[in-house]
Amino acid sequence: MTILRDVEVGAPAHGGHCVARVDGHVVFVRHSAPGEVVDVRVTERRRRYWRGEAIAVHRAAADRVPSIWPEAGPGGVGGGELAHLRLPAQRAWKTQVLHDTMRRIGGIDLADHGLAAQRVGSIEAPGQDDGLATRTRVQLVTTEAGHAGMYRHRSHDVLALTDLPLAALDTEELLRPGRWRKYPAGTRLTAVTPSDGPGVVLAGEEVAVGRSRYVRERVAWQGNELTFRVAASGFWQVHHRAPQALMAAVMAAAAPQAGEAILELFSGAGLFTLPLADAVGPGGAVHALEGSDQAVRDARRNLHQQPWARLHHGVVDPASVAAFERADVVVLDPPRRGAGGDVMAAIAQLRPRVVVYVACDPAALARDVRAAHAHGMRLASLEAFDLFPHTHHFEAIATLVPTGVPHGLTSTHKVS
Repeated sequence: MTILRDVEVGAPAHGGHCVARVDGHVVFVRHSAPGEVVDVRVTERRRRYWRGEAIAVHRAAADRVPSIWPEAGPGGVGGGELAHLRLPAQRAWKTQVLHDTMRRIGGIDLADHGLAAQRVGSIEAPGQDDGLATRTRVQLVTTEAGHAGMYRHRSHDVLALTDLPLAALDTEELLRPGRWRKYPAGTRLTAVTPSDGPGVVLAGEEVAVGRSRYVRERVAWQGNELTFRVAASGFWQVHHRAPQALMAAVMAAAAPQAGEAILELFSGAGLFTLPLADAVGPGGAVHALEGSDQAVRDARRNLHQQPWARLHHGVVDPASVAAFERADVVVLDPPRRGAGGDVMAAIAQLRPRVVVYVACDPAALARDVRAAHAHGMRLASLEAFDLFPHTHHFEAIATLVPTGVPHGLTSTHKVS
């Protein structure tokens, strides 16, 4: 084991670490902060860089605090790599990563687009912003002793947990020692607290216990409440306020009009499909394409009263996008790897008046926005939300419009 002494760490980089340079080596250091002097335990050596974690702090950043989740600290589980910083400092970190990533990978200086002041912001209600108890879904793994645990960071070692401060779950029974002894070690569990009532639903690769294989999620929208059925093990936004915040942001960016044609890619269980369908009405159409068969089945239940929303199960690729021939609006929420340059080119070929891109990874967003720029689209707006407090992750929504066309200009594409 190599320990690097008295290392001064520099700026944050995407991935939850700061960049340091030691004897000609680039070292990515977790559990640190810009300007700190720390001792670093090297955890991985590669030809171009090393990885490590701060195990002692000799000069602390002004925003360093005792970690709210020590079990996710050095040598611990993943998922709390910024838990040693105050929340405003975490968001300043993420803001810097957003700007740097868009410039370095996307070739886009946000200042050139009037977005120099863009920040990663909170979605919490005033007075409730501590970043704790926000996650309605937690991925767990059973240990040999039957405890609930998580993987050590960048490892297949499972560490038993005694606390889950980020989870909006009743964890007392969930984390009781030996609770999962009857299941094989390595059994994966998804613990879910749905918005339709108290209790925890558990679903996993080898176990399904609790009230149901499905949960009901409710989202407030325009004075009403939209209800969604979602498989307990399926995808849904993790932060308890995220579905409402993202729905509002996507709808504001898309500004769908009655009678328009909308193409939604990576549409999931219909979080955006439902309000988009309501907005265009029976005279319009929403085509939603999703690769998960389970998510499509859930979406069919969630949109059974909107027959003009057509739900398609299939892979999102250039051919499947081109098959829709045209769209006034395109909304996409791709996985962490992004949509890909070829898909962005195919989207541009549809000549939509606006593309709304929901991103969970800034590097993928930067690559895809760069591809869109190369095919006649420009970045019109960008919002970013801290949906994953105490981690390096955040969500962003980019609005793209045709180059030379003012944002908001109504398209002539209509569904007859």
